[in-house]
Parts: sequence; C-alpha cells; structure tokens
Amino acid sequence: MFARVLVANRGEIAVRVMRTLRRLGIESVAVYSDADAGAPHVRAADAAVRLGPAPAAQSYLSVEKVIEAAQRTGAEAIHPGYGFLSERPALPEACAAAGIAFVGPGAEAMALLGDKVAAKEVAERAGVPIVPGLHRAALTDDEIGDWAAGQELPLMLKAAAGGGGRGMRVVRALGDLPEAVGAARREAMGAFGDDRLLVERYLERPRHIEVQVIADAHGTVLHLGERECSLQRRHQKVVEEAPSPVVDGELRMRMGEAAVALARSAGYVNAGTVELIAARDDPSSFYFLEMNARLQVEHPVTEAVCGLDVVELQLRVAAGEPLPLGQDDVRLDGHAIEARVYAEDPATGFLPSTGRIAGYREPSGVRVDSGVAAGSVVGSDYDPMLAKVIAHGPDRATALARLDHALGEMLVVGPTTNAAWLRALLRRPEVRTGELDTGLIERLGDEVAPPPPAADLAGVAVAALTGPPPTDDPWDARDGWRPGGARAVAHALLSGPDGPAMAALEPGAADRIARRGDGALLVCGDDGVARTIDVIGDGDAVWLVDAGVPTRWAPATDSAAQHHGSGSLEAPMPGVVLDVRAALGATVTEGDVLVVLESMKMELTVVAPAEGTVAELHVQPGDTVTRGQVMVVVE
Repeated sequence: MFARVLVANRGEIAVRVMRTLRRLGIESVAVYSDADAGAPHVRAADAAVRLGPAPAAQSYLSVEKVIEAAQRTGAEAIHPGYGFLSERPALPEACAAAGIAFVGPGAEAMALLGDKVAAKEVAERAGVPIVPGLHRAALTDDEIGDWAAGQELPLMLKAAAGGGGRGMRVVRALGDLPEAVGAARREAMGAFGDDRLLVERYLERPRHIEVQVIADAHGTVLHLGERECSLQRRHQKVVEEAPSPVVDGELRMRMGEAAVALARSAGYVNAGTVELIAARDDPSSFYFLEMNARLQVEHPVTEAVCGLDVVELQLRVAAGEPLPLGQDDVRLDGHAIEARVYAEDPATGFLPSTGRIAGYREPSGVRVDSGVAAGSVVGSDYDPMLAKVIAHGPDRATALARLDHALGEMLVVGPTTNAAWLRALLRRPEVRTGELDTGLIERLGDEVAPPPPAADLAGVAVAALTGPPPTDDPWDARDGWRPGGARAVAHALLSGPDGPAMAALEPGAADRIARRGDGALLVCGDDGVARTIDVIGDGDAVWLVDAGVPTRWAPATDSAAQHHGSGSLEAPMPGVVLDVRAALGATVTEGDVLVVLESMKMELTVVAPAEGTVAELHVQPGDTVTRGQVMVVVE
C-alpha cells in the first residue's frame, strides 16, 4: 500500500478521500488554488501545495502543476476524485511517465470510455443495447442538422468528451437546433476543452439507473449493485438512492452482468460506473448511456448498502492488490438515499448563490460529506455543490424519513441553498412511491416549493435586531408601551432580494419571545406552541433560521432602497460574460438574447424584457460581473 497520496481535487470529495487515507494510515497531500487557501480540504491534509490562481484552468486543471506537486511532496499516487482532471487521459499518462500510480483506470481505457462515441461502440461489442442516434466522431453542424431533419423529435445533443450534464441540450423543435448546437458546443469546450457532439433519440420520461463496477488488474470484475438517479434537474442529479425501488434480483443480475461485460470489453481497471437509461414503467428494457471512468458523486449510497469503502478498494487496486472479495460476497443491506446540497436559490430559477458562510451545522445520525465550514467563502469559480447528506435505513421509507429530518436539521447560513426545496421534493407522493423519471422535477416546477416564511418572522427580526431592553423600565420596552396604551412600532427592514419593507413589533409580541442561553430565540405562537429560531449575527444584519430555512434581515438604508430603472438588465449572478449579442443603439424585441453569462459551470442568457432600443451597454465578452451589476439598459 502507498505511504503518501496526493488528492488532485477540492471540496467535499477531497475531504472524503482524505478520510479513507487517514483511516488506512496513509499521509495525504492537498492541492489548492488561491481561492481555497483556507479551505477545509487543505486543513484536513498532512501537507498542501498551492497550484495557482482561482480559475481552474490555471490551477486544478493543470496536469503539469499537479504532477510537480506530487513530485515535490514525494506522493506515490494521485487520486483525482471526480470532475477536473478525473476523466482526462493526460493525467494517468503523465503519472505513468513520472512513475506515480494513478488511482483510476489507465489512460487507454479512460480515453476509450470517456469518449461517448467510442464507448457506444464498446457497448455494442459487449452486447449491451444502445439508444438509436448518430454516434460518429467529429460530427459537423450540417451533419447533425441533416440527420435530425429525418427523425422524430425530441432529440438529445451530448458532448462527446464528457459527462455530468455539461454540453447537453434537448431539442423539441428543429428551429431550435442551431441555437442548441451552439450552446452545447460552447459549454462542452468550456467544461472539457472539446466541443465535439453526438446526437440521439431522446427518450421521454426514462429512468436513469447506474451500476457501480470495480475491477482489479488480476482479472476480477465485480458490480456492487445499482443506483436510481432519476431525480435530475437540467441533467444534473439531485437525489440518488440504492438500490433502485423498481429493480428486483433478476433485473439486478442482468444489469450487473451487462456492466461487467462492458468493463471487461474495455480492459477497465479500478472503479467506474455504467449508466443505463430505462423505460419508467418497464425498466427491464434498458439501454447503455455512458460509462464514467471515475468515482461518482453518489458512491456513498452504494457504500452504505454494501458495507464497503469504494475509495479503499480503488487504492488497493491501484497498488496492485487483488480485490478482497468476489461477486457472491456482495450483499445489499437496507436502503440509502443521498441529497446534494447546492449553493443555489430555487426562488430565482436555481441561480447559483455566493457569499461567506456565516453559520454551519451538520445534522446528526446521518453521513455528511462536506467541503465547507463556517467562514468558508462560496465563490463563482467552481461547482456550487457544498455537501451531500446520506441517510441509511432498513427500508426505503425509513431512509426517506431520516433524510428529510436531517435536511431540516442542517444549517447553512449565508449563500442560499436548496435544502428546504429538497425537503419539499422528498415529500412529493411521486417520490414517496418511487414513480420517478428524469423529467419529473421539470414537470413539477413550482409545485415543489418550501413553505413560505412564517407571518411573524419580520417581528422576530425586529426583536433580534433591536436586542433586549436595556432595563426593566417600561419606557425602555421595544414594543411601543406608553401610559396611554401600547402601539405597534414600525421598522424598515431589508430582507433578501425583495427590497425594503415595513415590519412591526406588535404590542405584547416581545413577551412571547424568550432568549435562550445559546443566543437562539424561543418564539411562542398564537396557538401557544413555541418554536426555536436560531439567530446568527452578520455585521449590522442578523440571520434567522426558522424550520431550517435562513433569512437575512438588516435595517433598510436609503442606498438599499434605491432600485435601477425598469429597463436596466442586471447580472442575476456573479460570473463571466461569454457573449454579448446586443449593440449600442440596436433595436431589440422581447425575448432577444442580449448577454450570455457563465457561473459555476452554468450558462445563463439575459434577454430583453420588452421591445426597445439599447441605450447603454456596459459589458463585453470576458468581463467579470457581480450580482446586480447593470449590464444593459433598454429604453
């Protein structure tokens, strides 16, 4: 086994890999960019090496800098985690040249399976069915258009060189194809440095089921059961579980045998995932989707039901050891479900959210893989996932209940997260009964929403901001007590993006708010039932955490009350301007795309709200913008 391993990643996956290294007595080396100098994964490591500036291209995506860091620290192996360099053959090639073990497949197998076109050819040779489509290498826009013209819609465009939902677009009308191809190519180039696409028939309402495989260099290839990953938004998985609620023992064997055959056909060694797509109501009809030649984000649910540490198996295989178990030794115990907690705002279309984490608390009784802590700064340079919450139970209903409770107990104060939205999703009857497909979240839309803030929250914010009365003198009371009778006291507050609002502390309200020793408030409602609201200070503002949902309250100022004119188009999130399609003085119509932004690996278009003339233009491609910055003014 290795004595020292470099983890070529950041965030929760770097921390998770280091946890196994520590348990095995292996020293860990972290790498970091300037944005992550004080990050938890750096603090968790035995040694750390700076790679470069915040942009991933100048730090985490530099093969040369990663290899140099391993050589400087005497690391015998490199674990790539997922994302960044994990599926780039250049890294295992460089490792081989430097005499460093790579914790993953060889460069040849990675290149073969990382290319969706080549991977489908491997699947066909292994006898695994594939989705009908055009899978030739280096397809031109014209070739895609000619093929699409003779097909039944909808169609799916995919980046040939990557996964994770990047470079994917569903096309439902031929007129939308050119714009979709352009957007998919840009996103693929930005994510993978390769803008090649393939196109195939899009299956409506399918299930996304994947099989975890692990193979050693001695000829053993195993599968560790399947995962249900159908709950997706924008082709990104949100909730995953193992086993699938619709896969029985016979189908599990068929899927597992297909995955093992594909891995053998490719000469695959180490951990990988074979992704399948299946009919929602008849999963026995399944097709090969792609193979991820790396560790998956959702591997913890497999670990929970199998009782195995997949990262440990990866390390042992990379060290040349045979797998310590056979297929008959793999047993599934109970049910596990994982939810991904993202820094994003469901109320604004899931736009990424940034900022400093003012308060952080992990729930008890479940597994949490996290890469943040109180004081961490969530920027726009990397993926917005903050943590994964994984619940295990003897059955699916118990696992769901434990996950729901854990998400309510989890506390992330600062950037807006999707935690409350996840709880609302888990409570949907379709999710409870396992009637899942990849389009379910999109169809439900606004039907999945956390409950609105309690009506008395503004008054509680007033009490939290003003603090307790300095004395017991009635004249010092905060709720407007006077000899002639009590009255409500109004305060102008600013809460979130909604602008200034008047909040009143009603007469007698202060009597129903008690302060606990830990700073939290105990608020008694009209029904006599008290609830606890956590209070976290943030400069002149205060965060109230009610039922697990944080809201920020601050005294409104004149500057905060100012708003831009209705024709001003502001950046909805911090990011980089990819494209500007408006010209000063040009006439635009409602819906015209004016600016294209990229933030946290997500592309967003800003459109004209109405017909008019571009009166001001403040950005150009390559500019970095902050949230709320005026980019275009349309009169």
